[in-house]
Amino acid sequence: MSDVLKTVVDGSVAIVTLDRPDKHNAINLDMFSALGEAGERLKADRSIRAVILTGAGDNFCSGIDTSVFAQGGNAIDPSMMAPVAPSPANVFQRAAYVWREIDVPVICAISGVAFGGGLQIALGADLRFASPGARFSIMEIKWGLIPDLAISTTLRNILPLDKVKELAWSGRILDAAEALELGLVTAVHDDALAAATEFARGVAARSPDAVRGVKTLCNRAWQMSDAEALALEAQLQSVILRSPNQAEAVLANIERRAPAFQD
Repeated sequence: MSDVLKTVVDGSVAIVTLDRPDKHNAINLDMFSALGEAGERLKADRSIRAVILTGAGDNFCSGIDTSVFAQGGNAIDPSMMAPVAPSPANVFQRAAYVWREIDVPVICAISGVAFGGGLQIALGADLRFASPGARFSIMEIKWGLIPDLAISTTLRNILPLDKVKELAWSGRILDAAEALELGLVTAVHDDALAAATEFARGVAARSPDAVRGVKTLCNRAWQMSDAEALALEAQLQSVILRSPNQAEAVLANIERRAPAFQD
């Protein structure tokens, strides 16, 4: 059991909580590792149909813990920049990228701040629900760094390139309304965690084959040529079509009952 990260499974929904509330859930080296390891465990668990990612206390995550900069950055071994097989991401990138690798929806519930690495971890989720008072920043420029927690793979389909540059160069802080307008967050809710939980439970009640197929299609096809994307659609659908879960979805609708899907 990690001291910095808590994972609770409620039915088929996993709730992953960054658990350093006294430090505004700042990311230390232990948390980097714990996030990647938690994601890997959930990725292998076929009983999980949705994941909620959130922070303990009043904030989602204030970014990197300054202890990581100890001794002029010597706390970071150069080997940590290498990919952690079988992922293309290194130990730092994996903290955000692993949520893309999980084949079920990941919904991030954000209250308080999501600064620097905290925002980048949130960007690894499929959806981001924010509270009205939430604040956001690509803040690495403050520390003389570039944002490098897989942001080159997560933000490219959300913001135009000039907006990414403006936010990364300025390090300015956005409120929830501007984040919503830009598309950094999916929705703003008075209770972001409650909204994320309701959504996750709703998705978990759908056919897991179709839900996983939607994530695979969206995450892969947007980087493909038209021919490749159309072929992927057909490939995914041919596997799902007439599968037991697809047949159950049809039968449950016809019989007007709750479906009983298999993992």
